[in-house]
Amino acid sequence: MLKDKVVVVTGGAGLIGQEFIKAIIEQDGIAIIADINKEIGKKVKKQLSKELDTKNIDFIKLDITSKKSLQKCIKYLDDKYAKIDALINNAYPRNKNYARHFFDVEYDDFKENLGLNLGGYFTTSQQFAKYFKKQNYGNIINISSIYGVVAPKFEVYENTPMTMPVEYAAIKSGLIHLTKYMAKYFKGMNIKVNTLSPGGIFDNQPKDFLNKYKSNCLNKGMLDKSDLKGTLVYLISDMSTYVNGQNIIVDDGFIL
Repeated sequence: MLKDKVVVVTGGAGLIGQEFIKAIIEQDGIAIIADINKEIGKKVKKQLSKELDTKNIDFIKLDITSKKSLQKCIKYLDDKYAKIDALINNAYPRNKNYARHFFDVEYDDFKENLGLNLGGYFTTSQQFAKYFKKQNYGNIINISSIYGVVAPKFEVYENTPMTMPVEYAAIKSGLIHLTKYMAKYFKGMNIKVNTLSPGGIFDNQPKDFLNKYKSNCLNKGMLDKSDLKGTLVYLISDMSTYVNGQNIIVDDGFIL
C-alpha cells in the first residue's frame, strides 16, 4: 500500500514512532526517522533495519522547533529521494517541569511546553507544506489523543502517581483544530491534513490504573502500540485520498 512512498516520522525513535517506522517498512515504504536524539536515532535505525531486513530506513537529526533544522532536513530528503510523500508529526518535546499537577504548573512552563509542542507541530507543518506546495502534493498526519477530544477521566488516575497534564490536554485539543485549519487553508494545493487520536498505549502502567482504564473501554482496554498501525497506513495510503481535515479516533470506545 505504501510502495516507495517517502514518509517522515518525527520522534521516530520513540515508543510509538518506532512502531510507525515498522508499519511503513512492512508496506514497502521508505521510512525516515527524524529525531532530535542522534545517538538513539541511529541505534534504532540499525536495530530496525536488521530486524526487518531492510535498507529503506533512514535517519536525520531534527529539532521540530528550529526552522533551520527543518529546512536542512527537507533539503537532505529532497536531494536524496527527490520527493517527500508524507509527514507524521509524532514528536513530543517538553521541558523538565512538564506533567505537574494543575495547581503546581507555572505560567512560564505552561507557555514553554505549548510552544515546544504545538508550536513545533505548527512550524514543522509550515515548512513541509511549503515543500508540498511546490511538489504539488503532500500529506500531513498529526498525532493527537483522545484527551484532545474529551475532558480527562481523572478517576482512572486515583491512587496512582499519574495525572493527565493540563499542558497535554491543551496541546492535543489545539492540534485537532490546527489540523482542520490547515486542511482548509491548503484548499486547491493537493495537501491533505488529518489527525490520528489514539487512546492510552500500554507502557507498563500501574495495574490499578490499567483496570480502571479498561472499565471505560468496550473490549481490550489499554492499546498496544501496534494497534495504531492499520489506521496510520490507511491515512498515508492512496486509499484515503479524499479523507481530509478529519480526526480519526482509535481508542476501543474509551470516549463513548
